[in-house]
Amino acid sequence: MDTAGNLKTSNIELDLDRPNIEDYLPSGSSIQRDLLDISPTLTEAAGAIVDDSFTRCFKSNPPEPWNWNVYLFPLWCCGVVIRYGILFPVRVLVLTIGWIIFLSSYIPVHFLLKGHDKLRKKIERCLLELICMFFVASWTGVVKYHGPRPSIRPKQVFVSNHTSMIDFIILEQMTAFAVIMQKHPGWVGLLQSTILESVGCIWFNRAEAKDREIVAKKLRDHVQEADNNPLLIFPEGTCVNNHYTVMFKKGAFELDSTVCPIAIKYNKIFVDAFWNSRKQSFTKHLLQLMTSWAVVCDVWYLEPQNLKPGETPIEFAERVRDIISVRAGLKKVPWDGYLKYSRPSPKHRERKQQSFAESVLRCLEEK
Repeated sequence: MDTAGNLKTSNIELDLDRPNIEDYLPSGSSIQRDLLDISPTLTEAAGAIVDDSFTRCFKSNPPEPWNWNVYLFPLWCCGVVIRYGILFPVRVLVLTIGWIIFLSSYIPVHFLLKGHDKLRKKIERCLLELICMFFVASWTGVVKYHGPRPSIRPKQVFVSNHTSMIDFIILEQMTAFAVIMQKHPGWVGLLQSTILESVGCIWFNRAEAKDREIVAKKLRDHVQEADNNPLLIFPEGTCVNNHYTVMFKKGAFELDSTVCPIAIKYNKIFVDAFWNSRKQSFTKHLLQLMTSWAVVCDVWYLEPQNLKPGETPIEFAERVRDIISVRAGLKKVPWDGYLKYSRPSPKHRERKQQSFAESVLRCLEEK
């Protein structure tokens, strides 16, 4: 697969996802059609105004209202009472018991077994899996795992599509992964810097350019050690709404390691598991899950993949993204998820400007 092939595939994906502008133009609007014919850049801009495929990757779709008549409304009210008055208090109790068991075991193990690292790490792995089980139980999680359970081996990295921070919890209850994740504030940040850091998790800050080099070195060092927890990476770099997959960052595919894809697909019949971190704190997100009927999802552990001769890390990343997207039934789009947090680079703007100028000149020459 060559670079031109990658570019062609990305353009096809974008064309399939782009709305037909002709459907939105009023009849007889020849001037508007002439303007759009001048340049594909203008057509793309008009399409983005009508229906932005980038924004749709990070948009949660509200459920269809069903309590619309006198027969269904009483049932909906009963459901609200059950979810908030019965299920939620029980789930809070379950999670509280889980934290009591976890902390009463983790703190002594962490401090009293300082000289017995192998035993301490083994117990901490089991305890981390246990508290994640309590978290999943607090949502009445119905998770179906497909494929062999991951094992601890050197030079191996697991990659998955990313919908919410609960992806990590759902995967962690089966295997104590060391995850690479954005550093968060609040109680989540406290857990990151204490409990999760002790099992080899790696944190980064998107705003710090120097973090990339430091994290890349930590990743290379981590995968070389046979006793380290399996490394889990979400190469999209941001949460996507489980309808699409955005571009995979190539860092996970430059480690000279076997890449094990994991596909996660949520069933939205009871709740939308997508976490929009710009509109909702993780605490509110957890409360939303704990007041729903259940969180239902499928997890597939897919066949390990290795870099093929002559294949670049970018092509390798796209091949793995293809595998995950097909298995989970997700639509591929050629967007960089980091654009959600930053403005387009000057190079990207210059390419668009050059493309626009060339199309206008070509149109003028024809006339």
